Amino acid sequence: MIRFLASLCFVSALSAADLVITARYVVTMDASRRVIENGAVAIEKDRIVAIGPASEILKAHRAKQRINRPDAILAPGLINTHTHAPMTLLRGIADDLRLQEWLERYIFPAEAKNVSPEFVRVGTDLAVLEMLLSGTTTYTDMYYFEEVIAEATRKAGMRAVLGQTIIGFPVPDAKTPADALKRAESFLKQFAGDPLITAAVAPHAIYTNSDETLQASRALANKYGAPLVIHLSETKKENDDTQKQRGLSPTQALEKLGVLTGRTVAAHGVWLDDNDIATLAKRGVGVAHCPSSNMKLASGIAPVLKLLRMDVALGLGPDGPAGSNNDLNLFEEMDLAGKLAKVTANDPTALPAAKLFAMATIDGARVLGMQKEIGSPQRSSSRPAL
Repeated sequence: MIRFLASLCFVSALSAADLVITARYVVTMDASRRVIENGAVAIEKDRIVAIGPASEILKAHRAKQRINRPDAILAPGLINTHTHAPMTLLRGIADDLRLQEWLERYIFPAEAKNVSPEFVRVGTDLAVLEMLLSGTTTYTDMYYFEEVIAEATRKAGMRAVLGQTIIGFPVPDAKTPADALKRAESFLKQFAGDPLITAAVAPHAIYTNSDETLQASRALANKYGAPLVIHLSETKKENDDTQKQRGLSPTQALEKLGVLTGRTVAAHGVWLDDNDIATLAKRGVGVAHCPSSNMKLASGIAPVLKLLRMDVALGLGPDGPAGSNNDLNLFEEMDLAGKLAKVTANDPTALPAAKLFAMATIDGARVLGMQKEIGSPQRSSSRPAL
């Protein structure tokens, strides 16, 4: 049995504890990757104040409440770096298709017909339940009516980076990109300083937005010190079309436009070359690796080992729980990410279990720029060698 530390922040100083949890093993994900046998975690309000051997923690803290799980593993909550939560209600709508056909023939029309604030609320309620049941306590989203998603997420006690979608055609919550940008700014203002919700700006992709909209999205995110969330080099078609139109890869085109200048989370990153990876590393862009979605849509295999060698922050995401992937389980993403890396490199040691768990925790926090708050009790961006 595994218990996850849900939506908690980490500090190192000792203090009085409201709650002490003891377990057979405590997985810290600190710089030395300590696993403490017969360990304990002390919590005051919503912050971890101490972690160590149970004998020491219980001696130093008289807790108001104790939870003892002698057969459990206690670990940081998993961090999902890319999804579209309300799409739980579109699950099974279309399978066995490439991304463009799936989007244009099925998903975009279905969303235009069905998506409303109530649809989003119900879909998010289901999504957060599924994520919590599989150990995810922080997630990154890109969808419509993000203020509704934020309220449902906060009610569930989860942490999230939520991106209000900007896209170049009429969608359920905005008729124009200008309307979507206004919505995004209202969302940023509404949730400024929220302890659980980080509001973000989410231009869908380079191929669904004009250059002007992409630049306006970056300017808006930077104005509020918010993340920008975008799909990047997900398919060969995206790369080929961008090369044909601009003579540049999507990454280099976004770099030229200034879109990568600021806190950025890029989803997929399947068709990246060495120059692209160097640019992402230089700009500190976090990448969400989505192995099950990339496999299901035959989008390709992301250059994970190259990204890690170049010290690009790399996390995991299940993508949307519809045709791109039919669940939200990060354990599945860890499993598939490891197997894909091993078979691609023809090396069973290529991406070991410890690194995969780091990608689902502390490295995922680094993707989101939140490594000082979540993912590990360390207040530094743990970067172990691969």
